Order: sequence, then structure tokens, then C-alpha cells
Amino acid sequence: MIDLTSYTGSFLWLGILISVVMVQSFVASGAKAKMPGAIPGLAPAAELGHSSFVFRAWRTHQNTVENLGTMLGAAIFAILVGSNPLWVHTLLAIMVIGRIAHMVLYYAIATEKNPSPRTWFFLVSWLANCALLVLGFITLFTR
Repeated sequence: MIDLTSYTGSFLWLGILISVVMVQSFVASGAKAKMPGAIPGLAPAAELGHSSFVFRAWRTHQNTVENLGTMLGAAIFAILVGSNPLWVHTLLAIMVIGRIAHMVLYYAIATEKNPSPRTWFFLVSWLANCALLVLGFITLFTR
């Protein structure tokens, strides 16, 4: 039986991740609502590009939502198979901090450059997510 109390730190990071998505949604919706002629339910036009904060806020939220399934899935998988709580906690912390840094840089820097500074934090988060998934598989097959 898994002692879920040993994953308290991991649950905290999952709560922070979900809070980040909610903040991003609020920021993106608020920025778009201030646009002249904004229509609820429609995405901002892609032709706005990275020079537009509305576009960057929307893309920041969409990018996190696009990755949310694998982030939550890997975390839940690692916890349910009983992976080392310290490793789960650490990898979740890296992943969430990477997502927050990605968000802040996407909001702050209007660039079409690839890779941009935010790309590095996307990669850090993505690699932590991969490591969390691998940790889950290692735990599953070695117990």
C-alpha cells in the first residue's frame, strides 16, 4: 500500500502547476478581452505574432495546457507505482519551476527567435517530465 502522506511535497507542486494554468488563463482572457472588437470564445488571431502581448499570453496558456496531460499523467503514474517520493518531489519542482520561468519569459520577451530564452526553460521542464515518466517505469518494473 502506498503511503500518500510521503508525497505531500509532490501534491504541493501539482497544486502550484494547476494554479499556474489558472493564472495563465486569467491573464490571457483578460488581455484578449481588452482588445477592440474581442469576441468571447475565439482565439486571438495568429497574425498578431509575438510582438502582441495578447498573442504571447494566449500561447503561454495554450502551451502549458498542451503539456498538462503528460505532466499530470507522469506525476500520477510515478506516485501510484510508488516511486521514491524525494525524486518525484524534486522532478515535479524542476518541471513546475521550468514552466513558471517559461511563462515569465514568454510574457516579457517579444521575439520570433528560435530558440528563444523561453525555449531553454521549456526544455528543462520537458526533460524533468521525461525523467519522471522513466522513474515511474523503473519503479514499476523493479519492484
